[in-house]
This record gives sequence, C-alpha cells and structure tokens, in this order.
Amino acid sequence: MLLPIGDDNSDRHLTPYITWLLILANIFVFVFLQGFGSNTAFTYAFSTVPAEILTNHDIVTAGKKVLIDGQYYFVPGLQPTPIPVFLTIISSMFMHGSFAHIAGNMLYLWIFGDNLESRMGHIRYLVFYLLCGVIAALSHVAFTAFTGADPLTPSLGASGAISGVLGGYLLLYPTRRVKALLGWFIIYIPSWIALGMWIVLQLVSGFGAIAGQSDGVAYAAHVGGFIAGFLLVKFFDKGETKAAPAPQKWVQRRW
Repeated sequence: MLLPIGDDNSDRHLTPYITWLLILANIFVFVFLQGFGSNTAFTYAFSTVPAEILTNHDIVTAGKKVLIDGQYYFVPGLQPTPIPVFLTIISSMFMHGSFAHIAGNMLYLWIFGDNLESRMGHIRYLVFYLLCGVIAALSHVAFTAFTGADPLTPSLGASGAISGVLGGYLLLYPTRRVKALLGWFIIYIPSWIALGMWIVLQLVSGFGAIAGQSDGVAYAAHVGGFIAGFLLVKFFDKGETKAAPAPQKWVQRRW
C-alpha cells in the first residue's frame, strides 16, 4: 500500500491557517459533538441524506436490526434535522465515521492543503474547499439516484472536499516530489503517480459500486470532488509568488 506522508513545501510563502483550522474543526466535531463516533443521534441528524436533498424534506425513520455475516446489528434511524436539509451538505463535511476515516482525511489535507492555500490565499482557498465539498456531495446524490441505491443511507466526511484539494494539487504541481510510505520503505515519487493511483482506485471502486459491490464508501463524491478541484483550481489560483528581491547595499566610497 502506498501512503503519502509528506511533500516539498520549500516554495510555500503563507502560513496555512485555514488548513490548520479545518483540521481542528474536523477533530473538534468528531471528539466533542460526535463523541468519537458514539453519538449516532447527532451524526444521523447532520449527515447528508440523498432522499432529503432530492425532496427538500426532512425524513425521520425508526432504527432496525440488520443481519450482516450471520450477526445482527442495530442500525439507528434518521434523526430530525434542526437545520434546513440543504445545509447538511456543509455540516456533513466536518463529520466522520471512525478514527481511521478522520485520520486518513486529515493526513491528506495536512500534506496537500497548505500548498494550495499558499497559491490561492486564505479566503480563496476556503471558498474553493467548500465549493468542492458541495459539488462532491451533489455528485453522490446524483449517483445514488442514477444507480437506484438506497437514498436513505446517510453520507458524511471531508473526503469530497479533500478530493477537490487533490485534484487542484495535481494540476498545479504534477511533478512535485511526494514522500510516501511503501511497506516499510520511504520513497519519493512525483505527485502525478501518487494522486493518479488514488483517482484510478476511486474510479475502479466506483464502477464496482455500480455493479452492486459497494463497500459503503461514497466513491462518486470522491470522483466528483476531484474533477471539480481539477477544473476549478485555475479560477482560484493567484499564481506563483516570487520572493522579493534582496535590498541593494549602498557602498559609500571615501575620496
């Protein structure tokens, strides 16, 4: 398994305050509002539910027992949503289903987000991030409707917005050196290989979902977010910022 763990930040000129704040916000929600994932009432109330988005109507359902691999599990029902259902597209971006889910997302945001923030500036970067997340969520809703998947299954996570960051990074920094963990070895590869492998995996897994082999991951959101970031990044990019020239030293000559 190839796992990115760092990249070249030598040309970064802005402190990535927004990236840090996004990471802190996601951690805060997961720990204090979701109770490390145990507060299912909060999670199910603020997640994006495709059926709610398609109908603009809050839906409440009862919990039920389901049989999975010979064991019964209790699946909680959808909870009343105290905000307009369309706003769950934003709230769901800051929630996660498990430690592994949030750890993986925040790692990718930490590695690749700061470079884009440096190129765009703080406000542009935040708007870009949220816009990619919205497009990703709508891609998942459309995919659900197209494939006939269960529209009452809630979705959550920052993956769609972060996929947009990855798409923008790939376009702006296709040859940037990325440090990656391959087994027990640390290797250096260009970003087009690291991120290219990632998007191929999303596409292949997405086709598997169409064939009914879904593993519960909203791959359409990943793909939609990635494409959005790739196409929109140039509208937000301010371009490379060159370092200011060193001040000239005046030499006083004595005659």
